Amino acid sequence: MEPLWKLVYLLEPSSVTLFVTAVAVSYASASRALNYGKEMERNRDMSEASITLDRSQALMIPIMSSCSLLLMFYLFSSVSQILTAFTAVASASALYFCLSPYVAHIKSQFSLSDPYMSRCCSKSFTRIQSLLLVLCIGLVATWLVTGHWILNNLLGISLCIAFVSHVRLPNIKICATLLVCLFVYDIFWVFYSEMFFGANVMVSVATQQASNPVHTVANSLSLPGLQLITKKLELPVKIVFPRNMFGRSVPGNNVSDYMMLGLGDMAIPSMLLALVLCFDHRKCQDSATALDMQPSKGIKYFGLAVCGYAVGLVTALAAGLLTHSPQPALLYLVCIHKGFLIFHPKCGIISFH
Repeated sequence: MEPLWKLVYLLEPSSVTLFVTAVAVSYASASRALNYGKEMERNRDMSEASITLDRSQALMIPIMSSCSLLLMFYLFSSVSQILTAFTAVASASALYFCLSPYVAHIKSQFSLSDPYMSRCCSKSFTRIQSLLLVLCIGLVATWLVTGHWILNNLLGISLCIAFVSHVRLPNIKICATLLVCLFVYDIFWVFYSEMFFGANVMVSVATQQASNPVHTVANSLSLPGLQLITKKLELPVKIVFPRNMFGRSVPGNNVSDYMMLGLGDMAIPSMLLALVLCFDHRKCQDSATALDMQPSKGIKYFGLAVCGYAVGLVTALAAGLLTHSPQPALLYLVCIHKGFLIFHPKCGIISFH
């Protein structure tokens, strides 16, 4: 255990940036999920749809996650190029999903003409949408070539927001079931997996780099500029920030060290935030219908949930700093994040229905 004064390192740029980014992404994920839900309600014939988890599906998530974790632990080198290709396609789609509302807003603000240009996969694309799609593919291609951590974070954030928007929790009971199961999942794979598998499975998988299929193809074809293409890639399943963000090392740390947080540590709490925000929105609508002139009632649950996530994240970062070892973030996030709501009266009625 490190001395408590080491908590001052929580104020280093990488820690602060990671904290602010994680809270902002969780907030943005919940907001995008609410807006996407409104879009779905307005357009019943939309081809895209979200998935609302039931109890059995919620219970299967940690089981399937464990199977995937073991698969990557034992066979990562064999399937890494396939995973990279799949991730690239998913990232381009997620990035398009996240940026399209902003592009639509700009188009409406400036009254830009936007005729239909093409049709792909039974979906019509306008000129601006086609340009946005090209931009998203270009950003993913740049990530494949450079492997830069900023692009890695951008794609990871997009995947998180898209996941929370498309996979929903129907009520607080199923949310609690999912959080408790993932609480046990995270603790086992971080603290106890070494006893059974000879290594920390979670840390091993999280820190492995995938082979870059672009480099493999370029090398096999002897294409020029091969030295510019990175051989290994960090998959966007986590956000990372170098401890030497401003070009100088942090005392007691290697300059190549990174602060990292798994996407699951943002996406899972964000699902609760999305549930709470939707509940607040429905409550505001009901209050407006009843001519209840107390608008502050509509945000109290969401505010509590965001505060709970922020406190839980700081606790997780502090624990990792003091113990100088990897920590299961959900151990702290579930207890504190959920606790902020559990001890609030009438929390049990939170539901989409």
